[in-house]
Amino acid sequence: MAVKQKIMIVDDDANIAELISLYLMKECYDTLIVDDGEEAVRQFETYRPNLILLDLMLPGIDGYEVCRQVRKTSSVPIIMLSAKGEIFDKVLGLELGADDYMIKPFDSKELVARVKAVLRRFQPAMAATEETEEKGDYVAYPDLVINQSNYSVVYYGKNIDMPPKELELFYFLASHPNQVFTREQLLDKLWGYEYIGDTRTVDVHIKRLREKIKDHPAWKLSTVWGIGYKFDLKKS
Repeated sequence: MAVKQKIMIVDDDANIAELISLYLMKECYDTLIVDDGEEAVRQFETYRPNLILLDLMLPGIDGYEVCRQVRKTSSVPIIMLSAKGEIFDKVLGLELGADDYMIKPFDSKELVARVKAVLRRFQPAMAATEETEEKGDYVAYPDLVINQSNYSVVYYGKNIDMPPKELELFYFLASHPNQVFTREQLLDKLWGYEYIGDTRTVDVHIKRLREKIKDHPAWKLSTVWGIGYKFDLKKS
């Protein structure tokens, strides 16, 4: 019998939380409802969810701080939920490490679809070593292997913890070396129509990638001013 994937719902609106839980349980997910930010951080350590649905406005500490705390130790997928629709809130959530952002009120079917999509993308990487045989969809450069089949990044022989969207962006650019992509093209390819126009989403993810992956003598993530980004492979 397959083990159910666990989803922690963090929302202080009991009616919304119960409704989300009901829809997810119908899809055979195990759910835990938490209505307080501090309790969410504690429960994360014991419940070990496969995904977190995280409301921004919470008693105790807010959703942003919960995201910060979780990201210190884990790359578990986080979908932020908020009644706020300003670009600033979405960008801040993404900068802190959220994988997706939904504005209330939302359609329950869309929420379930996004949960499924994020979980499909996120498969915790097995411990990788230089002797590991990479399989599936991967690209390899000096001191770097990006594997989209098991969602792992090995940089200078070490596994780099990376949320799904960061890895997908990195893999896509590295799969097309020296090809420049506009922010709009990257949004369309990796995020879909609902993000079109919000080009800062791409900038946020590039910034986070650069914090983890520094320039290499043979390659680097380059900004093409006024256009977009590329994976710059230096000719030998």
